[in-house]
Amino acid sequence: MTKKIIGIDLGGTSVKFAVLTSQGEIQEKWSIKTNILDEGSHIIDDIIASIQHYMSTRGLTKDDFLGIGMGSPGVINREKGTIQGAYNLNWRKEQKVREKMEDALGLPFFVDNDANVAALGEQWVGAGGNQPNVVLVTLGTGVGGGIIASGKLLVGAGGAAGELGHMPIDTEQPIQCTCGRKGCLETVASATGIVNLTRRYADEYAGDAKLKRMIDNGEEVTAKIVFDLAKEGDDLAVIVYRHFSQYLGRACAIIASVTNPTYIVIGGGVSAAGDFLLEGVRSVYEEHVFPQIKESTSLKLAELGNDAGVIGAASLVLQ
Repeated sequence: MTKKIIGIDLGGTSVKFAVLTSQGEIQEKWSIKTNILDEGSHIIDDIIASIQHYMSTRGLTKDDFLGIGMGSPGVINREKGTIQGAYNLNWRKEQKVREKMEDALGLPFFVDNDANVAALGEQWVGAGGNQPNVVLVTLGTGVGGGIIASGKLLVGAGGAAGELGHMPIDTEQPIQCTCGRKGCLETVASATGIVNLTRRYADEYAGDAKLKRMIDNGEEVTAKIVFDLAKEGDDLAVIVYRHFSQYLGRACAIIASVTNPTYIVIGGGVSAAGDFLLEGVRSVYEEHVFPQIKESTSLKLAELGNDAGVIGAASLVLQ
């Protein structure tokens, strides 16, 4: 029997698991709640117990698996298999994750940053089409990313390659970023960034638009609401959409000029706006990108959704 791989996507709310073939096909998946109490001390024990339960109920042993891969937030030491600074997991001290997992389960264990792992998933069996040069830009609460060059994940000297959300892109009215600097891509292209832009341009807008009325009435505004209104032609929402497209389109042109991947894949919750989002970003990208690169690097929407993390985590075992 062909051996399977376990992929894990560790998040602050839930832990997603999948059992996959070595070709990246998901056979089964499940999830458990992430228990961050007591400085996150239960998280790894819960993961181990869940895998042991899965194996026992199906009559499987460690001999049926090649290994386990996991994507996690925080600062990852890939060689040691440790994680620290994952604050949404309540992990402030170094966690010896590989040591605990391998001791309990007897399987090789690999871990990497969650954005990098999602990039590997999209590159392997998603929008990247298994091309050796692919960049993923994830637009969620923040902006993350992962760069695969010549078939290898680009890590960098300090392990921080792919921090695309912290490219300094807004020089006109730079907003404070969570990293402590101003003008990062994350402040204008994430779900939070789109709301930032809405408030910025609402202050300057004197017309009668539904989005303007929502802001003035103190109603909740989300990225989805902004894009939905822009699709309907709401004047203020269109202004926000155009500025968002300018920032992200220029950022993609910079990424393409530096890395020249086959695809820049745009994923994350904001990408649910679909072709409408992509059309605006692509037009700006094509206006600003180096002409020769325009012929070889194109933009695509991510295809794997919430499965990108577990699929990419599994690919760590094969790498």
